[in-house]
Amino acid sequence: MAKITKDDVKRLADVSQIAMTDDEAEDYVAEMQSIFEFAAMLQELNTEDVEPTIHILPGTTMLRSDEPKHSLTQEEALKNAPEAKDGYFKVPSILD
Repeated sequence: MAKITKDDVKRLADVSQIAMTDDEAEDYVAEMQSIFEFAAMLQELNTEDVEPTIHILPGTTMLRSDEPKHSLTQEEALKNAPEAKDGYFKVPSILD
């Protein structure tokens, strides 16, 4: 397995659009290397006789029946809103 370098970490941060200093990248080198080494150890496990699982606990998912029932009116939904306009929640704009 190839060693993780500071350049690898910086490239990953750049692709992910995460600002990262050289010192931070250096700190992540050892952490990422240990994660990849652990993943490599897991790849060596023999799982040939292991049944696939979808959940760690036995049993089934308990879901309530899907029955139509009364819902909030628009007025009830907006009752405690800090601000409303024309029947909708008014929130600060996040886009310029």
